[in-house]
Amino acid sequence: MAIIKWDDGFSVNVAKIDQQHQKLILMNNELNEAMGQGKGKDVLGRIVNGLISYTATHFKTEEDYFKQLGYPEAGSHIKEHIAFVEKVTEFKEGFENGKLSLSIEVMTFLSNWLRNHIKVTDKKYSRFFNQKGLK
Repeated sequence: MAIIKWDDGFSVNVAKIDQQHQKLILMNNELNEAMGQGKGKDVLGRIVNGLISYTATHFKTEEDYFKQLGYPEAGSHIKEHIAFVEKVTEFKEGFENGKLSLSIEVMTFLSNWLRNHIKVTDKKYSRFFNQKGLK
């Protein structure tokens, strides 16, 4: 069952970023489903690594646009990206070292962060990007 369902409220009106957000939501839902099915550490580890890798790709896309278009709130936005990467890296290391299981608490963090980051922080650049001709 999907923990997050894509709807127009997630759209930032930039096709490439919306596609990436949809993929992140899909990967987040895949992780939730695998956890719910009690999948093994190897499967969960593969999904977590894929989610981390794709998140880095997505953040780079956004940050490249910030630089290219001169987005004035880039600094604070990038700080959120850094904080997320640090937290998820901490989860990953704990999981790989057997000190942390992928729990509802971790899944809730990931889902809430993704939902809030897209619908609040990312929405802030939507109009700016569109006015600069990015759609």
